[in-house]
Parts: sequence; structure tokens; C-alpha cells
Amino acid sequence: MKKLLAATAASALFAGVAYAEDVKLGIIYGFTGPIESLTGSMAAASEAAMEEVNASGLFMDGAKVSSVRADSTCIDAAAATAAAEKLVTSDKVNGLLGGDCSGVTGAILANVAVPNGVAMISPSATSPALSTAEDNGLFFRTAPSDAREGEIAGEIMADRGIKSAALTYSNSDYGKGLAEAIQKGFEAKGGTITISAAHEDGKADYSAEVASLAAAGGDILIVAGYVDQGGSGILRAAVDTGAFSLFELPGGMISDTLTTNVPEGLNGSFGQVPGNDSPGLKTLGEMSGGKFDVNSPYTPESYDAAALMLLAMAAAKSTNSADYAPKIMDLANAPGEPIFPGELAKALEIINAGGDIDYQGASAVELIGPGESAGNYREIEVKDNKIETVQYR
Repeated sequence: MKKLLAATAASALFAGVAYAEDVKLGIIYGFTGPIESLTGSMAAASEAAMEEVNASGLFMDGAKVSSVRADSTCIDAAAATAAAEKLVTSDKVNGLLGGDCSGVTGAILANVAVPNGVAMISPSATSPALSTAEDNGLFFRTAPSDAREGEIAGEIMADRGIKSAALTYSNSDYGKGLAEAIQKGFEAKGGTITISAAHEDGKADYSAEVASLAAAGGDILIVAGYVDQGGSGILRAAVDTGAFSLFELPGGMISDTLTTNVPEGLNGSFGQVPGNDSPGLKTLGEMSGGKFDVNSPYTPESYDAAALMLLAMAAAKSTNSADYAPKIMDLANAPGEPIFPGELAKALEIINAGGDIDYQGASAVELIGPGESAGNYREIEVKDNKIETVQYR
């Protein structure tokens, strides 16, 4: 249903033609807003894939790839839509990398990508609602759905003996979908959610919200929020009041800024974020040259999003979204020669010769039914005020 591409006249207008001298990819991530501490690394990783393709000299008869950055804000759908519209109509990009947060991603998809027939690959939009969004076969994501994260969170809490939990979530598409998924996953493991309450981002004081959560009780507080916004505010208020001493932290809360925002009281807390220990991840880290942090959330997925889009163009011999979007699923799955970071020239050689590749990339990506990652997760724990990896699931 979802991945049956319906080519439109608009796709021909905006997607470009084969062997263009300059291929442009729009990077629309939240360079300001509640996850801005993550997006610099994400964008740099996407651009590293473009640089690797350019260095090969094997892309579209030597065509060069460049990026055009735009700010999604993560939370302002109108601003994100306007920024994406400019990328497509003024900058004339051949594809969109992003959005990043789920709400703005849905807005860009519905208001810009589908009407203009432009392909999108998001490395970090995780709302389950995006799995069934009407996309004319143009939307993919190298990040897994929060439906999968909910299952993982439930497993982790059950394994750690957690029986009950209070749950708070950002009042956003991301927060709502993730909260529902975590509650479902935890209850499937026999756990009890004592309260599930939204919090608004951008507030200076979260003591009232924390008081309500504490009144409901629980072995732990689950904070399904944004690390650079209300999520950290909730944690600070909970620590300051002693309302909770242990926290479950989903992907939107995992960043190096977490322990800066909340410098004490988090030791022993744990959570999960998309991640893996594949050979591709190690290689990407070696390739980074200090330009990005491969362990920063959604950074490997950002490299993979750009690599997949460009390899799909090469396979289709076209920068027209209607031509190359159907190739993305094929390239990200077997059969074919496994391809990892640093091997994009090898991939292009195989593709140009008419062969098959199985792009595994930095995130061990495998795309399932609705064009999204099947999902690998890194379990983390805060130890000595630092985020450490415990295991992979």
C-alpha cells in the first residue's frame, strides 16, 4: 500500500534529471530547538557520505553532490514546512534528508514532499504514526519506529526488576506516540503505569508536574521528552525535590548534554537509543576525523540516510524521485554485496556494473514493510555522571 510509488507530474518538475552536473540534497534537521545538541553531528555525518561519494568520481558520470541545510526547529511545523518548501522550490534539491522530529517530519511529508513528488529519508523521526502516513512511496526512515522502542523499554525495565512506573511525555507527536508505545511494552511485561501525563516544553518550573507524578508513585519515573527542553526540566525538578531517584530515559533524552543539564542525581538511571555494535559503526567512527560523534544519537542513521539516497539515484541512473525512490528498499536489503561506511565507491562500482548490493551502513540498517528500520538499540546507564553503553538489543 504505502510503498507503491505514484509518480506525479510534480516529481518531474522538482526531482531533476539523470547525470545532473550538481546534485543537491536538502538537510532539514533541528539546528535550533529541543534537540539542537544532536543535529550538528547528524548533519556532519550526512555530509560525510556526500563527500565520500564525490571522492569516488563514480557517481552519475562524475556529478558532484552538495548539501543545502535548513532548520526544521524540531517543533514548529509551519517553520519547518516553509524551510522545506524553500529547499524544494528555490534551492531545487533532488531529495530531502529529514525531518528530524516526528511532528515536523509529518508536516513536511504532507505539505511539501508528497505534493512536489520529492523523496525523503529521515534518520530520526520515530513516531509510529509515520508508518501509515500517506506518502506515495516517497518516505523512508533509517531510524526504527517508537513501537519497537516501547518493546525494548519494557524488556529493559522487566530485566531490571521494575514493577511500576510513573510516565511523563512531551506534549508533541513524538512524546505522545512514544509514551503509548512504552506503556504498551511495559504492561506486556507485567508492569504497571501509575500515571501517564504530558508536560509542556519551554517552562521554567516543572515542580507542579513532578508533584503530580510523585503522588501517583512508582519504582521509577519514565521521561519521554527532549533533552534540551522539558525533559531535562522534569529531571531537575524530580532530583531537587527527591521525588524520584531512578529514571528511564528514551532516545530523545540521550545526549552528552544530559548530564550537563542535570549534573547530579542520575546515577543508576538507564534507557535506550537506536544503536548497534556493527563493524560499520566502528568504521564510521574512524572516518569521522573529529567532525562528528558516531556515538551521538541518530548520527550513524544520518550517514546511512544520505548514502542510501545517493546510491538509489545511481541505481536508477536518475535524480528523479519517482525513479530512484523504489530502489531504496532494494538497496537496503539482501541479496547483494554487503556495503559499510568507507565502501561507497565499491558500492557504486557494483551498481554501475549492474550488480546488487546489500547496504548495511553504520546502523546495520534493514528496511521493513513501511520503509523503516527494523531496529537495533543501545542500552545505556548513567555511571559516575557519564552515559555508558551496557549492551545492545
